Amino acid sequence: MSETAQILIRHGVDLKTFDAEIRPAAQPVVLKDLVSDWPVVRAARESRRALADCLRGFDRGRPVTVVERPAGSSGHLFYRPDMSGFNFTRAPGQIGATLDRLLAIADQPEADAPTIFLESMPTAEFLPDFAAAHPMPFVPRDAGPRVWIGNRVKVQTHFDLLYNIACVVGGRRRFTLFPPEQMPNLYPGPIDFTPSGTPLSMVPFVAPDAAQFPRYAEALRHARSAELEPGDALYIPYGWWHHVESLTPFNVLVNYWWNDAPPLGSPYSVLLHAALTLRDLPADQRAVWSGIFAHLVFTDPEQSMRHLPPAQRGLLSPPSARRIQEVRRILAQTFAGKP
Repeated sequence: MSETAQILIRHGVDLKTFDAEIRPAAQPVVLKDLVSDWPVVRAARESRRALADCLRGFDRGRPVTVVERPAGSSGHLFYRPDMSGFNFTRAPGQIGATLDRLLAIADQPEADAPTIFLESMPTAEFLPDFAAAHPMPFVPRDAGPRVWIGNRVKVQTHFDLLYNIACVVGGRRRFTLFPPEQMPNLYPGPIDFTPSGTPLSMVPFVAPDAAQFPRYAEALRHARSAELEPGDALYIPYGWWHHVESLTPFNVLVNYWWNDAPPLGSPYSVLLHAALTLRDLPADQRAVWSGIFAHLVFTDPEQSMRHLPPAQRGLLSPPSARRIQEVRRILAQTFAGKP
């Protein structure tokens, strides 16, 4: 991985630049020192204890879920070898007590320390005053921050169908990203049995088996990486695969997920319906439907439909309340088995 291309680093990015240049490019970018003036980042630069105390000041004592793996397990969160379950446990806990545990084991050799992880905690629920003290102007107002706290955790390569700004608050993290078109070369796992709701790559990030996963070498050719310090942020575009490794014994990350596309329905529902109705057709029929979808769904409608007057595009006309209602009516009849 030492030869992986580096993610582009930008300094002094403001909202205008982010909206006009970075988001439209749909490429990952390190936003250097974006949150360097946050109170939690200043505390982290002072000491681990100061960072923990700063977080403790926002805690309102709500129970959390603690992810844990025993000592000597390398911190890799994944499936069990037979995929009958996951290689970690989840148990109820408290933020304050977990911070104390992390501080207590921070100086132990990595092989002697258990993996401990608090994942994706919405601050509105667990640290309700955090957002006001740590502004993020690049995201919509309803994209509240989430906090991730742990030690040397390795999060398996996965993707999110959301935009993401990940801000390193304490410790260091290494991100390795793959563009969405590399999905076939990343050997995705099940879509309905995942550790955190999104599919994982089944390829071990460390020492992958070239015989078992021969296409992974092509994915690595397109990989990009970055190592972030406190105050740095990373913009991860929609659908980009990412592997995240925490490099220090006490790490805190804050991230923002959002999707400002119109809420017209779940693409996952479309995928499942397509798998039910199209995937197992004969090959010649699948090829026909692939062309239909490419033209009518994945081509800009102003190109694919320009030969028709807008009023005559029917169910493929631009979104409107009436069209949405009619499509849903037809789908409801379909799922009910009605003609």
